[in-house]
Amino acid sequence: MLGYIKRQFGYRNKEIVLCLYNSLVRPHLEYAVQFWSPSYRKDIARLERVQARATKLIPSLRHKSYKDRLVELDLFSLETRRLRGQLIEVFKILRGFDNVVYRDIFQLSEGTTRNHGYKLELKRYNRDLCGKFFTYSICGTWNALPADVVNSNSVDQFKSRLDKALNHRLGV
Repeated sequence: MLGYIKRQFGYRNKEIVLCLYNSLVRPHLEYAVQFWSPSYRKDIARLERVQARATKLIPSLRHKSYKDRLVELDLFSLETRRLRGQLIEVFKILRGFDNVVYRDIFQLSEGTTRNHGYKLELKRYNRDLCGKFFTYSICGTWNALPADVVNSNSVDQFKSRLDKALNHRLGV
């Protein structure tokens, strides 16, 4: 798809490439991202290279580092976007925005919750068996979110606050 964009669009400025990338390429990289995520570094790097090549299509950014291009374009890495998608899905499940009974998937902590009232209890499993499974791998990250993010009233408010928290965490 990136080759098609490169061949068909001789003039490629920031807005054109971002629009084409967001509509034609990224949906393929993020399909059902809430429930799958590559677990091997080589697979993560392979996916990340697609976005790195896409950002190099912009002539003014071609010679900058990948991280600098992401900052310039106001993009998250694909790994961060997968994490963001998973956190949004957890929020929607726990707050009843999805038609899923959260008790079938997650168990809320019954102990003291210093940060927020939606702490997830991490069940102990054989790490090799399900350590990378969505409901197991997301618990630590979810529990570390600030209370103002988790206690959002709507999905849009949660996304906005989550983006600010992720930017702060990543130092952007």
